[in-house]
Amino acid sequence: MPELPEVEALKDFLTEHLVGRRVVRVLPVAISVLKTYDPPLTAVEGGEVAAVGRYGKFLDLATDGGPHLVTHLARAGWLQWRDRLPDGPPRPGKGPLALRVALETGEGFDLTEAGTQKRLAVYVVRDPREVPGIARLGPDPLAADFDEERLAALLTGERRRIKGALRDQSLIAGVGNAYSDEILHAARMSPFKIAASLTPEEVHRLHEALRTTLTEAVERSRGLAAGRLKAEKKSGLRVHGRTGEPCPVCGDTIREVSFSDSSLQYCPTCQTGGKPLADRRLSRLLK
Repeated sequence: MPELPEVEALKDFLTEHLVGRRVVRVLPVAISVLKTYDPPLTAVEGGEVAAVGRYGKFLDLATDGGPHLVTHLARAGWLQWRDRLPDGPPRPGKGPLALRVALETGEGFDLTEAGTQKRLAVYVVRDPREVPGIARLGPDPLAADFDEERLAALLTGERRRIKGALRDQSLIAGVGNAYSDEILHAARMSPFKIAASLTPEEVHRLHEALRTTLTEAVERSRGLAAGRLKAEKKSGLRVHGRTGEPCPVCGDTIREVSFSDSSLQYCPTCQTGGKPLADRRLSRLLK
């Protein structure tokens, strides 16, 4: 799933390639991708892109004096830039293409989604805050005012495990499964630790890891073409998706806890005092 660093990099890429250029066509291929009907999708056509913004994991294309085209790429969505779009309208079918945006220059981009769970979402709104997911977003962890005190206040009374709290978009915007693993590894913290139980020193470590991990990921992605961002994300991950590999910090074997639709990775030595976390799903399979 694209998370804050990748969406921030896409924002920068699209700012360079879209701002000041006119949208001539917006072609939905998968009707399910469009989540609004007023204003209509055609209201974007003919408008010049004035700015590209990011809200958590949402991308916002603002047209000059017109509506906003807001996109959430969900788990398996992506944006593919094309220096020259194919001639003729795209054909609806079973492929990954969900929506195409064409510019007057002949350039444009496709929104695609792999897999069968179609969750990619596109909204046409007068104000981004009309999108329910944006309206309930928590603070952006890279904002200038996101300090230790603010993080401590967010975690006060939070009885969930810290892994789940970090992924809650209404608590902190933009962090998903991969970067929550990376942040907790950098903070030397168990993903199962109860968020409200963090000491001031642990809040300090978590805040530092949160800001540093995301900032470094944004910097690694900055300036890359949209098509290279996925590979850059994977290459920069130290524990997420690396079950069975040695921890780059201590050399211990990276372990995994599986859930029904996701998994987390961690280093026992760095994060849990050398003790493996219980993996109930694996335990059931072994019975």
